[in-house]
Amino acid sequence: MSTPTGPASGLPVRMPRPRQSGRHRRPEPVVAPEGAAVLVLAVPGTPSPAARSVAEEVISIARSELPGLNAVIGYLEGDDAEFPALASVLTQCAAERVAAYEQATAAGREVPVPEGPSAVVVPLLAGPDSALIRRIRQAVMESGTQVELTEVLGPHPLLAEALHVRLSEAGLARADRARLFTVATAADGIVLATVGGDEAVKAAGITGMLLAARLAVPVMAAALDVEGSVSSIADQLKNAGSVQLALAPYLVGPEVDTGLLDAAAKEAGCATAEPLGAYPAIGKLVLSLYASALGISPAMPQGVPAH
Repeated sequence: MSTPTGPASGLPVRMPRPRQSGRHRRPEPVVAPEGAAVLVLAVPGTPSPAARSVAEEVISIARSELPGLNAVIGYLEGDDAEFPALASVLTQCAAERVAAYEQATAAGREVPVPEGPSAVVVPLLAGPDSALIRRIRQAVMESGTQVELTEVLGPHPLLAEALHVRLSEAGLARADRARLFTVATAADGIVLATVGGDEAVKAAGITGMLLAARLAVPVMAAALDVEGSVSSIADQLKNAGSVQLALAPYLVGPEVDTGLLDAAAKEAGCATAEPLGAYPAIGKLVLSLYASALGISPAMPQGVPAH
């Protein structure tokens, strides 16, 4: 039996810590607003368990940064069963929002009429690919719903960091320039491989400059979907003095067939790192684009631009 001053048994009681005041006070955690638009991750490429695994991990990272986030996956080449198609996912999001409103009003709750986009679509693309973006826009139109479509993830300094990590994991770059040791297999020239033609190459070149600054070696972008682009860039790097080249995929992964990467590396005669995959920065950038579209402000990674 307890008393006004605590439990009668004398057991210790965990008391809430007083809230810290002043300018060094910890900020209150941001949570997703109730009824906020759904984050729909648009996954390009042929659906597969590997693609789904990457997408689910990216969403998991985003949810960890913004508790309460409602996020789902839509596949650009989905089949509406195991891998739901983007258009059908968007239609479902809109229908669920209307159903939630009707259920709330039927229960006597005073809730605002839903307005604004029912979903924010974030393409799972490191760089621009006009053909894929056109298909995403087409899926949005087919859904017949009000949707906000964001930009792609890059260029961004966090993607340069992710590329650096993937190269170091493959033994193709030092993990830290400041460390006083060398990696025998470290590359002295990097081919930054992307998809999306010339537009994608230009955008990748911006992140490539940031990567070059991190590694202190030349980095040049090439398009996997343009014949001869990778070998041409490899030749330019060799003519400039690079001896040991490495291929760094400027790709999340699902948007390209792995056979294309293997063929490109063989063509250039160099080792290759893994795609970016579900590197933590990918999830944070996805959330940044979503949050910017809705005007909410969870803790964003340093350097994330406002859109």
